[in-house]
Amino acid sequence: MSGPPGTVRVLTWNIHGALGRNPRFDLDRVVALIDRWSPDIVALQEVDSRRDKGSSVNPFEFLQRELGEHGIGAKSITTEDGDYGQMLISRWPMIGTVIHDLSYPEREPRRAIASTIDTPLGPVRLVATHLGLSVHERRGQTRTLLEIAGASDATTIVAGDFNDWFWVGSVRRALSRKLSACTRFRTFPSVCPLLRLDRIYCRPGDALAGAFTDREARHISAHLPVIADVRIVRLGSH
Repeated sequence: MSGPPGTVRVLTWNIHGALGRNPRFDLDRVVALIDRWSPDIVALQEVDSRRDKGSSVNPFEFLQRELGEHGIGAKSITTEDGDYGQMLISRWPMIGTVIHDLSYPEREPRRAIASTIDTPLGPVRLVATHLGLSVHERRGQTRTLLEIAGASDATTIVAGDFNDWFWVGSVRRALSRKLSACTRFRTFPSVCPLLRLDRIYCRPGDALAGAFTDREARHISAHLPVIADVRIVRLGSH
């Protein structure tokens, strides 16, 4: 299943170590659910190679191999047991990719992956992230995200788990000023979703052609995925 003509399909999902209600650490189930929706660009959070000591499968390598031709992992935690972080995977080449450090003092390390995706419809500026748990932390990280996203004329997308559930100092209020089109699904906890933690923001304002989630993900992760079909601005066409 693909999106309307003139769009690219973006999926963001916190796979929660591929555990949640998936105690066997079955990454095949993660891939099968993602493949069901044929996304062109995939942003994954909480990719974790530390959990399953009996497996020789590296989740970063496995997910890259199964989901896209191009991609990068941003490992925010590395220990003797393995790595933890996020991934950005694309059907098309990724240009000028940079991993930005969003870490806040004395808090869990955080990253943002920024890249320009060279789609057949034109370039897409994309930033994928997983923000912190405190309001002050997220406020600073959001300012940095807006700087990273820049002011490009290309279609711009910021996607991920924003851990944002308060209106005061909220991520969504700050991001919506510059990326006015956004999803609003309740995604956490996946069994009975109450909080809109996982979102896709984009510009221009009419870029969001459609969006949905997949409740079947409740069997795999504590978060539901967000899938969006995003219209691409054809530069130089005006």
